[in-house]
Amino acid sequence: MMVEIHRVTKETEILVKLDMNTSGPSKPETGLPFFDHMLNAMAFHGGFRLEVKASGDIDVDPHHLIEDTGLVIGQALEKARKESGGIHRYGQAVIPMDDALCEAVVDACGRPYLQWNVEWAQDKAGNFNLFLIREFFWGLTVAGKLNLHLTVRYSKNGHHAAEAMFKAAGRALMEAYTQNDGGEAGMSTKGTL
Repeated sequence: MMVEIHRVTKETEILVKLDMNTSGPSKPETGLPFFDHMLNAMAFHGGFRLEVKASGDIDVDPHHLIEDTGLVIGQALEKARKESGGIHRYGQAVIPMDDALCEAVVDACGRPYLQWNVEWAQDKAGNFNLFLIREFFWGLTVAGKLNLHLTVRYSKNGHHAAEAMFKAAGRALMEAYTQNDGGEAGMSTKGTL
């Protein structure tokens, strides 16, 4: 089931198409090549289809575009959850990439919380400021109403750590958003989220 969210502000315009049940070519187009690479890795290893067309004031600072992309993908995840009839809710993954080992644990519970256990070995990957990745995942967490824990267990290379993190997040999201035949009542002892 493809969900689509379009968000326009004075700073950014973002269109996201997301299908958690279908793998396929992902097309992130944000004008930020490293960020596109990360989004593509997340979708590919999560086994879901993600299209992103984003533009904004990156000449000022890419912060707005990155955070807003997280918000819009999060809104798409929440819409997918509501329209699913029920999902597994929990997911986790630990992913290595050379020197880096990263962990993502998610609860699609309707209560947003980001636990960020990350120290970058370098400040940048190429010319991309790695601190901006937290802004993306903060937006994803808040708008997606997720409890998300991200940890870089160890790393010597910031690019490797970031890529392992996005891959782990993708795998954890895939597990959490797998259809649950028990419907919404099967997602919580309360009978609903």
